[in-house]
Amino acid sequence: MRLNGSEILIECLKEQGVDTVFGYPGGAILNIYDELYKHSSEIRHILTSHEQGASHAADGYARSTGKVGVCMATSGPGATNLVTGIATAYMDSVPIIAITANVGVALLGKDSFQEVDITGITMPITKHNFIVKDVEKLADTVRWAFQIAQEGRPGPVLIDITKDVTAGFAEYTPQKPEPIVRSTEYIREEDLDRAVKLINRCRKPFIFVGGGAVISGASEELKEFADKVHAPVADSLMGKGAYNGKSELYCGMLGMHGTKAANLGVTQCDLLITVGSRFSDRVVGQAKSFAKNAKIIQIDVDPAEINKNVVVDASIIGDVKEVLKRLNARIEDHRHDEWDESVKALKEKYPLRYNQEVLTGPYIVEELYRQTKGDAIIVTDVGQHQMWAAQYYKYSAPRTLLSSGGLGTMGYGLGAAIGAKVANPDKTVINIAGDGCFRMNMNELATASRYNIPIIEIVINNHVLGMVRQWQTLFYGKRYAQTILNDSVDFVKVAEGLGVEGIRVTSKEELAPAFEKALTLGRPVLIECVIDQDDKVFPMVPAGKPIADVFDQDDIKE
Repeated sequence: MRLNGSEILIECLKEQGVDTVFGYPGGAILNIYDELYKHSSEIRHILTSHEQGASHAADGYARSTGKVGVCMATSGPGATNLVTGIATAYMDSVPIIAITANVGVALLGKDSFQEVDITGITMPITKHNFIVKDVEKLADTVRWAFQIAQEGRPGPVLIDITKDVTAGFAEYTPQKPEPIVRSTEYIREEDLDRAVKLINRCRKPFIFVGGGAVISGASEELKEFADKVHAPVADSLMGKGAYNGKSELYCGMLGMHGTKAANLGVTQCDLLITVGSRFSDRVVGQAKSFAKNAKIIQIDVDPAEINKNVVVDASIIGDVKEVLKRLNARIEDHRHDEWDESVKALKEKYPLRYNQEVLTGPYIVEELYRQTKGDAIIVTDVGQHQMWAAQYYKYSAPRTLLSSGGLGTMGYGLGAAIGAKVANPDKTVINIAGDGCFRMNMNELATASRYNIPIIEIVINNHVLGMVRQWQTLFYGKRYAQTILNDSVDFVKVAEGLGVEGIRVTSKEELAPAFEKALTLGRPVLIECVIDQDDKVFPMVPAGKPIADVFDQDDIKE
């Protein structure tokens, strides 16, 4: 059948099973929006308050489901406003498709109104990108983009379509999407054998879990593997939920704000088995001293990550789920009683601690865990609240913590929470933000209000940029340059002005009733929780120091 480019695009989205698009219209993309209007019963469009909110919403949709999230924007500033969200998805391997429209082919390269080279701009932060100048190539490009976004290590793909292509005509033939095949072509028998030998010989194994285990859906295989090796387990921020945080083998998060048990355990182990992690600097600290007493096995789907940040002794390249299946078939049950007792002693000696007498970030997160019974999708922005959410909420399932790890994007959480709730209407979705982050994209409360998307927005308000202030306190002589936010902004009034229920909490006693109300109201709610400006995240490792140098408030007193 003969269709115009906009019709072809919408038909291709339907082919891929797209049910929701997040975006913002404009002149260059009007043809696409006109066609989207005609298919509103098949593809829901969520009009965000800003294009950045659309990209974060697509990200939250994708992270919470494992499916591809889709956002769209017009040319020029509309397209550039997607950039931060695209970069966020790229750093954390999130499959999103960003669709932009550009000026007509004849106007390209002439500094035309609202023209930017968005493919050039996004080249370093996309897995691949396209500019479509020929309507005959549009359908194949869209199909290829979805394939690229999902296969191997997932990531964002941008499709820029010139306006004349959205209006031009071509033959369209429906196609079923190509199946996404797990990456196994680089799994070698000799690599599996080497890993098994190292596991059989070790006496003090430790398992470190990254985001790759979540992406591959490897939770069951990971549990079987951990049980067979009988090793303690730590995770990264991105790896939360891949391994049950309530398990006896679980030691907490590893790295800059990891637990002492995890950091010291990895330092003392003789074999570190790393599952789906790229060894981020926030995990590793000082690379040359990381797991210095251990042989290291790295399992990752991306060959480029092997030996990039940490030199390893063995590696297996392939989909984490498939690799663990093959390892589980080869290894026998192990016991390491002396090592088990040693790690258990670390956990008992160094539990997470905080001031129980007043309202604090950790108390807020723990109360949230009690109120939700651990059954919620938790989204965060970036900063102290993000670390408290990682430390004090027990994640027992994958895709239940959504957070910007690699890029550390302030303002990520609210848009992502909207995307996650749209994708999971039967789940409780809660975004935890700091007051600094909330100021970045609080306009997306209007989006939640417009569509009555019943998310809960928790703003932990310490009237400062908390994490930066913490560094200024500890390492910059308490010179608080531009980190104090003690002004007259009233977040409850802001919420109410944007059509959202607003609740302020200033004490521990007020917190539980506020949560109870928010969880039963059935509409978007903001809860502002006012805490002290000098609450800190502990434990902590100074930047660039060995993770064994982890310290907490007691160490500072001493």
